[in-house]
Amino acid sequence: MKCRKCKAQAAVALPSHNTAFCPDCYLLFFRSQVERTLHKQRMAKAGSPILVALSGGKDSLALALQLHELGYAVHGLHVDLAIPDYSALAKQFCEKFCSTINVPLTIIELREEGLAIPLIKSRIKRPICSVCGKLKRYFFNKFAVENNFPVLATGHNLDDEVSRLFANTIRWDASYLSDQGPVLPAEAGFARKIKPLYRLSEFEIANFCFLKNLEHVTAACPYSPKASFPVYKSLWNKLEERMPGAKIQFYENFLRDGRPVFAAWAEQQTDLEPCPGCGYPTSSGLCGVCRIRKMVGAGVNGPGVSDLDSKQAG
Repeated sequence: MKCRKCKAQAAVALPSHNTAFCPDCYLLFFRSQVERTLHKQRMAKAGSPILVALSGGKDSLALALQLHELGYAVHGLHVDLAIPDYSALAKQFCEKFCSTINVPLTIIELREEGLAIPLIKSRIKRPICSVCGKLKRYFFNKFAVENNFPVLATGHNLDDEVSRLFANTIRWDASYLSDQGPVLPAEAGFARKIKPLYRLSEFEIANFCFLKNLEHVTAACPYSPKASFPVYKSLWNKLEERMPGAKIQFYENFLRDGRPVFAAWAEQQTDLEPCPGCGYPTSSGLCGVCRIRKMVGAGVNGPGVSDLDSKQAG
């Protein structure tokens, strides 16, 4: 197979695009995909500061590297979950990466917040992946707002977005469907959020990391085996094999035809109010993180943890 651009021997085949590239042309393709997404979706002004949520995995590090190479002022933010062995390794990769390309990195330690994931898992009988994700979103957003970053970028890829859309559609969860998309606007208490990799698959990002020799965490989180998203991803990968392009078609059609309907519904719902505990926007009473703090401190299970603040869940 020949490279689509230069006709040299291809190294990466992309059935969903009906094309293939040599290593150099593939990196140009990847760069153009991110650059076009940033421009088309009006995600960020050229050269502007961007806070990038870093997990230590391939997606977030690839995003930070590409944004850095495009000339954006990248600032990394990592939330240390305090999961034995796994979290130390993730933080190590983030520190090494940011040091290598000379970008600032801030680390938030959940242990210091009294919210170490193992502690929460032992105290609260709710799906830990859901709680963990909501805690990370809380602290990413809090840091972005308090430090006046114009935009917060996450490494969500096409597979992530399709799996989440599929899960929300199975449940017909209108509150989540109303704000799923590559750009979430800034609102009172919420930073502007963007997902520049939303059109790129895990396979495409993995190829970028390989060609860039970008080191990242490869081990799965020890708490993830019961997570539902890997099941959805597996289903969609099988469909993509039979019908190349199915993922992006499903997602783009939702953005065009489905999201506006749910967004109109969301505008009629209850307005958010500041949490009396921390000031974070919430629909009623204490926000999800303050409820977690309360339950962890009390050492008891309680209602509402799995329904933490759906607005701008991102």
